[in-house]
Amino acid sequence: MIDMLLSQVLDLMTPVLLAAMAGALCERAGVFNIALEGKMLVGAFVAVAASISFGSPELAVLAAVVCTAIFALPLALGGARFGGDPIVIGIGLNLLASGLTTYLLSALFGVTGTLVDPTVTALPRFGLAALGGIPVLGVIVSGHNALVYLSWLLVVAINIYLFRTRWGLRLRGIGEVPSAAAAMGANVSRYQTAVVVLAGGLCGLAGAVLALGSVALFAENMTAGRGWIAVVAVMLGRAHPFGIALACLGFGLADAVGLRLQGQGLPNQITDIAPYAITLLAMIGLGLRGVAKKMRHV
Repeated sequence: MIDMLLSQVLDLMTPVLLAAMAGALCERAGVFNIALEGKMLVGAFVAVAASISFGSPELAVLAAVVCTAIFALPLALGGARFGGDPIVIGIGLNLLASGLTTYLLSALFGVTGTLVDPTVTALPRFGLAALGGIPVLGVIVSGHNALVYLSWLLVVAINIYLFRTRWGLRLRGIGEVPSAAAAMGANVSRYQTAVVVLAGGLCGLAGAVLALGSVALFAENMTAGRGWIAVVAVMLGRAHPFGIALACLGFGLADAVGLRLQGQGLPNQITDIAPYAITLLAMIGLGLRGVAKKMRHV
């Protein structure tokens, strides 16, 4: 029972984890990215549309990454290069994504609400033969799609990049003291632009795994606040990959428990709020911790 629950947690947390990794890179570069929700939604739509067009989940994921990276250009250029307010641009991108995907759903496919097509192929799942026979652990880690495993590899890779390479050191310097980094010869706007575009691609992966991981469909506003949960995960984890992964694990557990309780007959209106209640409590905790820190310095 517990092994199946934890296996479901890994699936549910993956979209949030990928988006949060994107947010962490932007945070380290000095760009507060609140457009994760809209980028995930664009990635989910493109993944399903491309799956219908190409009949290949791999090409669908690639299309989602490319299109979402392009969708991130207004924030990359406006916020990083031209000095616009990233909060305002991010809110605009979230609103644009919601309206644009709803419009394209009707204009391209003639449907409203939910797009279900038999040609949409879910991402294949893989069994890990080396671990499959291990009690409990084998059930937890085996049988997921490739993007679930990739998300954890990215956590390790981004951690190494940020804290074990000179390029990561430079990126953190740009985010913390951009004037000093510029004085050392770093092109601040170029670094920030590249990171925001890369983060857009990661959000495309998040949207693709959300749409093609288990359900193989697209629904209007199907991200349902997961991008905002990713923003909170970045804050809770202090933009550290391992801290963020731990926060996402908690959100995934809350989501999985809610689904299990729904299967036991609890109204879905109650179970659906579990991850968001956890998010709200986490934000309250962050606020109280900030107040306590200020009080200690008084």
